[in-house]
Amino acid sequence: MPYVSLILGRIIKAVIVLLAILVFNFFLIHAAPGDPAAVMAGEAGATDQQFLDDLRERFGLDQPLPVQLWRYMSGVLQLDFGYSYRQQMPVLDLILDRLPATLLLTGAAFVISLSLGILAGTLAAMRAKRPSGSIIMGLSLLFYATPLYWVAMMAVLVFSVALDWLPAYGYSTVGAGYTGLVHAGDVAVHLILPALTLGLFFMAVYTRMTRTSMLSVSQQDFVKTARAKGLAPGIIQRRHILRNALLPIITLAGLQAGQMVGGAVLTETVFAWPGIGRLMYEALMQRDYNLLLGIFFFCALLVILFNMLTDVIYRLADPRIKEAA
Repeated sequence: MPYVSLILGRIIKAVIVLLAILVFNFFLIHAAPGDPAAVMAGEAGATDQQFLDDLRERFGLDQPLPVQLWRYMSGVLQLDFGYSYRQQMPVLDLILDRLPATLLLTGAAFVISLSLGILAGTLAAMRAKRPSGSIIMGLSLLFYATPLYWVAMMAVLVFSVALDWLPAYGYSTVGAGYTGLVHAGDVAVHLILPALTLGLFFMAVYTRMTRTSMLSVSQQDFVKTARAKGLAPGIIQRRHILRNALLPIITLAGLQAGQMVGGAVLTETVFAWPGIGRLMYEALMQRDYNLLLGIFFFCALLVILFNMLTDVIYRLADPRIKEAA
C-alpha cells in the first residue's frame, strides 16, 4: 500500500508538471524568431503575401496565441499533437517512429556509463592514496570537461576514418537487407560509437560520485566495526561500503537518465542516428512548432517517468525511508 499511494501521488504531480511544461513550451516556442509559413514559402519558391496568408490560415497560425494554445491543449488531451508542417505527417507518428532508436541509444549509454562509472569510482576509492587512483580521477575529469560534439567527431575520425574499425554514421547498413540476428548485430555495431560517446561524459560523473560516496561511507562506525572483526577488505568494500555508497548514486542515475535524452541531440546529429534528438534539430531548423512541442512533451514525460522509477527504487534500496512522503 505505501508504494501504491506513493505512485498515485507522483502521477498526480506528474500530470500537473506536464501541463505546466506544455503551456511554458508553447509560449517559449512562439516567442522565438522565425515564421514557419515564411520557411515553407521559401522552400516552395513563393514569396507573395497571399501565399503566406494562405499557409498561416491552413495551419492556424493566423489565430491569436490564446486560441492556438486552447486548440493545442485540447488536442494533447486527446493524444493529438497536431500535424508537422515540414514532414507532412502527424506529429505523434513521427515521434513514435523515432523514439525506439533514441531509447536504444540512451539505454545502452546509460548501462555503459553507470557500470563503468561505478567500477572506476570503486577502484579510485580503493586506491585513493596511490598514483593509479589519481590517474582514474584525472581521466574522469578529462571526459567530463571535453565537449561532447568534439569527442563524437574525434571518435569518427579515429575509429571510422583512420582505423576503419566501426561504421561512422547511421542506424544500420543502408541497402544490406539484413534480417533477424544479422540485422540486430548490424545495429549493435552501429550503436557502439554513439553509445560510448554519450556514455563517457556521464561515466565521469558516476566515477566522481562513487569515489566521494565510498570515501565518506568508509569513515562510518559500522565500517570500523567490520574492520575490527577482521573481515576481509574485499568483503568490507562490497558488502558494507559500496552497498551503502550506492544510495546517492541511485538518485543521480535517475536524474542523469532523463538528461541523456537531451544529450542525445548532439550525438544523434553527429552520428546521423535516426532518433528524436536529430528530429528535434531538424524541427528547430525548419521552425516546425507542432513537432518541437511534441518532442519537448515526450522528453519531459521521459524525465518524469525516470524520476518516478528512481523514487520507487530508492525506497526499495533503503528501507529507512519506505514511509517517507
